[in-house]
Amino acid sequence: MTESYPRSYYAATANKTAPFPRLDGDLDVDVAIIGGGFTGLASAVELAERGMRVAVLEANHIGWGASGRNGGQITGSLSGDKAMEREFARTLGKGAPEFVWNLRWRGHDIIRKRIEKYNIQCHLKFGHVFAAWKPSHIPELEEMEKNAHLHGMGDDVQLLRGADLAEYVGSEIYHAGLINRRNMHIHSLNLCFGEADAARSLGAQIFEGTPVEKIIYGKRPVLHTAFGRVTADKVLIAGNSYHKLAKSKLSGMLFPASLGIIATAPLSEEMARKVSPKDFSIYDTRFVLDYYRLTADRRMIFGSGTNYSGRDTDGLAESMRPTIEKTLPHLRGVDIEFAWHGMDGISVNRIPQLGNVTDNVYYAQGYSGHGIATSHIVGEIMANAISGDTRDLQVFANVKHWRFPVGRTLGNIGMAVGMWYFQMLEAWKDRAIKRL
Repeated sequence: MTESYPRSYYAATANKTAPFPRLDGDLDVDVAIIGGGFTGLASAVELAERGMRVAVLEANHIGWGASGRNGGQITGSLSGDKAMEREFARTLGKGAPEFVWNLRWRGHDIIRKRIEKYNIQCHLKFGHVFAAWKPSHIPELEEMEKNAHLHGMGDDVQLLRGADLAEYVGSEIYHAGLINRRNMHIHSLNLCFGEADAARSLGAQIFEGTPVEKIIYGKRPVLHTAFGRVTADKVLIAGNSYHKLAKSKLSGMLFPASLGIIATAPLSEEMARKVSPKDFSIYDTRFVLDYYRLTADRRMIFGSGTNYSGRDTDGLAESMRPTIEKTLPHLRGVDIEFAWHGMDGISVNRIPQLGNVTDNVYYAQGYSGHGIATSHIVGEIMANAISGDTRDLQVFANVKHWRFPVGRTLGNIGMAVGMWYFQMLEAWKDRAIKRL
């Protein structure tokens, strides 16, 4: 049975779009895509623009999963960037660091151009702050600023402290902040809807309420649903943390983490200027971080404390209130109108997982909290691979990934313990630096 959208800010303020039907009968296409989130939709647009017959099968609704529930920030951060450089060197050698650097911004260009090309109304804004939670985190920001300037981004990236930082951030808890004017933030679900409409305008067929029950592999794979079958030359599994297909290849590789996000009641113009003077999005430098931004109607969206147990947090709004009020004291007592969860797909090494189940069945998953930009990069990479250019796909496919030899429940316990370890290690390092 199809599940409705969560009671989120995004669902409550989404643009109206023509409905997408449920599959009814059998269908024959060039490419079948399982999953109607950013990866599936971005891939569908890319493939439809190349003239391919595309079908997207979504179990619930377009953008129902993490794509329509996230913090809405599009940044040049890659959760596993250092691991990527090491692993990509297997294929690229000394060219790996530059490949990773270009990945940081490739998704920005795709999203910005697509919004412009298809006139997608998703409240696109520019500007972001990467805020140093501790003094010991500042050298990392200094290195990032230096690297950005070496790549010609001197006008976009700047490290600020004190009164200069206060012009961008309405909180006194940070020790420095890296300003990035190229980064963006959006209404996530409206971007999903806009890309779905773009794909549909190009001839792609998009079906909601149509979970894929099994894949019959062969020269032309067949997707079986309760409402019909789809036969395709090639298939892309883009379901991230929700699907359980291709278990022999994918089980134990990806674990769901519960994201908790709230949205306040609309703020006055004066209050909005106090908490976010330049209307930039913000997140901090902790391993398990806070992230927040203003919406188009001046609500504060605030996410905090990812839960790595794989279960939702009870009493989300009130459990998050102390963190919100500590970070942004001006919001003490503010009404919280929306609180929702989403499941993000986490890979142990934080590197996206791209590859093949068989020669004509592909998969893409595991963005570890950095999904908006990354999913659009992946959409381009997968479309290229399906069209015959597998060079970028092979860079990812050659990565060695950790795989838990246990079920999801035990795997998530292991993941939670691992996250606790890294949080404790971060705290220990900070105490050690203070003693020096």
